[in-house]
Amino acid sequence: MAKSNSDQLFRLIKAMTPSEKRYFKIFFSKGNAPGDAKFIKLFNLIDKQNDYDETKILEQEKSFKSSQISNLKAHLYRQILQSLNNHNPNNDIEIKIREVLNHTNILYNRALYDQCWKMLEKGRQLAEANDKQRLLFEIIEFEKKLLTKLIRTDIKEKVLDLVKESESQHKKLQNINIFQNLSIRLYSFYLQLGFIRNSNDFEIVNRFLYSSLPAFKEENLTFDEKNYLYNSLVGYYLFIQDIDRGYEYAKKWVDLFEQTPEFILPKIENYIRAIHNLMVAQSKLFKYHEFDEYSKKFELIKDMEGLSLTNNISLMLFRYSSVHTINKFFITGRFTEGTKIIPEIAADLEKFEDFLDTNSITIFHYKFACMYFGNEDYTNAVFWLNKIINSKDVNIRSDIHGFARILNLISHWELQNTDLVEYYIRSTYRYLIKKADFHLYQNYIFKFLRKLPGMMPEQLKGAFIDLKEKLLALTNNPYEKRAFIYFDIISWLESKIEGRSNQLIIREKAMKKIDFQKSGE
Repeated sequence: MAKSNSDQLFRLIKAMTPSEKRYFKIFFSKGNAPGDAKFIKLFNLIDKQNDYDETKILEQEKSFKSSQISNLKAHLYRQILQSLNNHNPNNDIEIKIREVLNHTNILYNRALYDQCWKMLEKGRQLAEANDKQRLLFEIIEFEKKLLTKLIRTDIKEKVLDLVKESESQHKKLQNINIFQNLSIRLYSFYLQLGFIRNSNDFEIVNRFLYSSLPAFKEENLTFDEKNYLYNSLVGYYLFIQDIDRGYEYAKKWVDLFEQTPEFILPKIENYIRAIHNLMVAQSKLFKYHEFDEYSKKFELIKDMEGLSLTNNISLMLFRYSSVHTINKFFITGRFTEGTKIIPEIAADLEKFEDFLDTNSITIFHYKFACMYFGNEDYTNAVFWLNKIINSKDVNIRSDIHGFARILNLISHWELQNTDLVEYYIRSTYRYLIKKADFHLYQNYIFKFLRKLPGMMPEQLKGAFIDLKEKLLALTNNPYEKRAFIYFDIISWLESKIEGRSNQLIIREKAMKKIDFQKSGE
């Protein structure tokens, strides 16, 4: 069997901490038959591998039969999950509450109803304290079932209270479900398209948003309802490029947590996402001083007292922290300094690659390319752009794929690869037509690049000025302006017209925007 990192058992073992691996071996060795030692052998052999190689495992352990290995792996996988479930379950409040519910079921089946009630009270306290609305609803429903088994003098009042609470809780969950579904649907649009391309995209998304939202008064919503509402609205406004409104709701989302800090740890993923989105909006609005302040807050998350730094949380922190580290250099136009951090982030990216989604990897590759382009290192820019262009999954973030091809065209022109420019013009044109993403921006650039090879040196400046004027006219077009989010072509053209560094021009503009934002604070 060829080496592969895709084996699920291999990836699960590699995702375990040293402490979890030790616990598994102790957990599995207790009370098992002597023949089960082969599962520990399989575990150890896989754990020692850098890449999964089943052929090598069979060569190293002659007691394993080729026909048995599939069943051995399946059994080992289940045992590891059971071990992980038993290892420090109190670190995850949801596991702890579900354990209470499991114990309640055990007691209920043994007709120990009074003990059931006490167990549910414990679960209710945990669910309410940590704002676990779905689990609280399960507890309330169990209490309703249990109430018929208990003789209480206040049963009428208790029934009315539970019915009222159940209806209220059901309404909250309906809102949360609607807000969550809205957020996921918007994210699916974003994965396919990036930012909206035209009025048709806007109408689809706008109609979807307002037909989905229930009637509500924001001030009457619970913490969790606001949590998911703000998540949805931030995604919506950033998607339609209304960055000011996106910033407004991202700030409300972060403030929601900072005003109720007791919910930060129980909902740490949402808190991380809230700060991430706020920093995205801050970077696009050149609110550099705010961005820098929240960068420091973000770096402190990993050291929060009581935080269980799971692989999932570590991955989120790596991804967002790396993105914002890169963005900090973009905001200030410091591309030369920025290129120095790329190798380290790229090395870490390779380590996490099996756990990252295609969208995240594509974004990193594009940011790397733009950093090198800004530093006028077109060879390295092309290296990272080719990783996007040659990717098999071109349906994820087709917008980045399209603009990567345009940036690739310009990079090859800078490298004087005339033949390649001609080839990439044709292939990029076909790609954009196929994706229904061909607009005036791309049309102007294609016409410009086609004319360049036949121009005399003295004609170049006039061609650059003409293209700049045409593109500047598009910057106020709501559906054409998205192109300038992906690549600051205006500054690149100015560098050619003025004979100055692209980086210097971008930096001067950036500092003016930062000073303007600071003066308005």
